[in-house]
Amino acid sequence: MTRSLVIAPQWIGDAVMSEPLLSRLAARGEHVSVAALPWVAPVYRAMPQVGDVIELPFAHGRLDWAERRRVAAELQGRFDSAYVLPNSIKSALIPFLARIPRRVGYRGEGRFGLLNERLPNPPGRPPMVAFYAALAAPAVVGSDDERPRLHFDDAVLARAVAAADVSPGGYWAFAPGAEYGPAKCWPAAHYATLARSLQASHGLPVLLLGSAKEAELCEAIAAAAPGACRVMAGQTSLHDAMALIAGARGVVSNDSGLMHVAAAFGVPQVAVFGSTSPEHTPPQNPNAKVLWLKHELQLECSPCFDRTCRFGHTRCLVEVAPQRVEEALSQSLR
Repeated sequence: MTRSLVIAPQWIGDAVMSEPLLSRLAARGEHVSVAALPWVAPVYRAMPQVGDVIELPFAHGRLDWAERRRVAAELQGRFDSAYVLPNSIKSALIPFLARIPRRVGYRGEGRFGLLNERLPNPPGRPPMVAFYAALAAPAVVGSDDERPRLHFDDAVLARAVAAADVSPGGYWAFAPGAEYGPAKCWPAAHYATLARSLQASHGLPVLLLGSAKEAELCEAIAAAAPGACRVMAGQTSLHDAMALIAGARGVVSNDSGLMHVAAAFGVPQVAVFGSTSPEHTPPQNPNAKVLWLKHELQLECSPCFDRTCRFGHTRCLVEVAPQRVEEALSQSLR
């Protein structure tokens, strides 16, 4: 059996979108291990085809040369192939230093010598699922339906909803933040309006999920929707936030990592896109509805992929009315 090491991307959404690649590798008989940073490692633990997850002790944005050499020494002799998903030079160092015979990835930032199978960088911004899956080309027979999928045992879901004092399917989940920047974020006032409407119509609580950085945003939404929301941002691990998403009746989010988590669990969802494009990173979920106003508003600036709106108006998000999102959510539930 081929022993393969996958060097994971650093963002939650990208980690989710790499799942079809891992499925391809496992389907053709490779034993898959994933080397991931701690904040994305829980995503790979929700992929049954992953044999083990190796948490990397690196700080964000740093080379950590000594630590990379130490990790590489520990991995030496354990793997036959490595698949390097990020395009950076430093992400290719561990497979090279560990002397893994076959090292596959895109040309990325050059990486001559570090990788010995280098795919050409595709032009523009290709769909990310296909971008990653191509590293395992050719596909195995029966892999046409390649959308990311995550799985938790029923016991995991039961523990998470019990800890949050809700019942499975008895709550909504909102993920109003986005690590990338505010140009991805639907307005907090719109989230609050939607929460009030859902509470009035269904009587179910809204759990506001996200990282500790997004707690202030979630507190503002909860304050504008009294009695409708519970702020969970910064109070749960990523593992538990994923489980709460999997157990929700429906999810509303921006284009974010948690959007991709909801899609991979097949939860009814609405994804609001602003500065980014659903042609690049769509929620690949038959139960998803996407709202993107580029064509409707004839926004020549969209998608800009900026972190903040260069014009200061964020029309692509502001003009997505809460009533429209609620109707899309109803359609998704149907």
